[in-house]
Amino acid sequence: SGSKSEVVSKDRQRLSVGYVDGKEDEPAAEQAGNAKEEDRGLMAQFDKESLLDLIEKVEAEAGDDGGARRSQRKSTLSSVTDDSTTSFANKQLQQLGDQLDAQSSGLGFTCRKGLKPESPNQDSWFVLMMDKFSMFGVFDGHGQKGHHVSNMVKDILPKLVITDARCDTQEWGLVLNDAFVKTQEIVTASDKLQKVNAQMSGTTATVAIVDKISNIVHLAHVADSTACWATKDTENGEWTCVAVTRDHKPNLKDEKARIEKAGGRVVWDGACNHRVYAKNARYPGLNMSRCLGDLLGHNQCGISCIPEIKNVDIDMEKEQRLLLCSDGVWEFLSAQDASDIVKKFSAEQAQRAADTLAKAAWDRW
Repeated sequence: SGSKSEVVSKDRQRLSVGYVDGKEDEPAAEQAGNAKEEDRGLMAQFDKESLLDLIEKVEAEAGDDGGARRSQRKSTLSSVTDDSTTSFANKQLQQLGDQLDAQSSGLGFTCRKGLKPESPNQDSWFVLMMDKFSMFGVFDGHGQKGHHVSNMVKDILPKLVITDARCDTQEWGLVLNDAFVKTQEIVTASDKLQKVNAQMSGTTATVAIVDKISNIVHLAHVADSTACWATKDTENGEWTCVAVTRDHKPNLKDEKARIEKAGGRVVWDGACNHRVYAKNARYPGLNMSRCLGDLLGHNQCGISCIPEIKNVDIDMEKEQRLLLCSDGVWEFLSAQDASDIVKKFSAEQAQRAADTLAKAAWDRW
């Protein structure tokens, strides 16, 4: 209803999940039952095959008609989950395929743990670089097991994209939408099989596909890991930067309507956030209206896994930059702030730009 106010303590204001009744390890009755056979099969396949393995399999099956997924060079980079709680520690990464020269590709990345002492780094990310398109993803976990959910989604989602034949005809909106939905189904199946606890843990997801044939960036996202687009004016040399995704917050008119129609409640927490609760209950306490995982929220409160899709045209006559960051950056820096920090670095210095941006956000934490 939104009329009730529940106050949270000062040190919990930034949490994606607020105070809740109930325990993380108590599965909901609605989650009982067996995982779907199709999802079990995908889980088994994805567990044993890397993203690179799947790309090579697609190429072999397609022969000379490999379409957008046929690539002479292919490189993958991704984060590796660890349980370290050292603040500002950089997350380990894994690289497969051709050696990626980040300097010549204009790519910078870093994944630093925030200040919350009780939690490991719950962010995850991946990069896939191919001849005809590239794909990038950022995932910010929340809840006690959020780092496991974000890591799982980071692995599953790009594999679902790359195994979709519609990639070859550049039907990116449909591909991304269905990949998000199927990812949620696989997370649900994994929870039922006790491979991950996603009852009250989940993750944001922002994925960008840069189509090098059409020169269009295709974005899909749930929650609040914002994508921003910076452009340099060719006349005066000034950079402008704007958010090209909207944060999925429960108090947005359309989001609130869906939540309340499903029986959920949107409640101001008395401090910083509107939060989502089940009817006559004090869980899950989410401060976002869409995400992956968070099975209680999806089943009882109208939380959605359907991504919003946005396309951005690349102007080949201008210098432009895409920034994908979790709220560890955006809670402390505006889109223009971030652009002003990284504009002093050339494309070849993108790694230094990423490191400098992360440090600027950390200094304001």
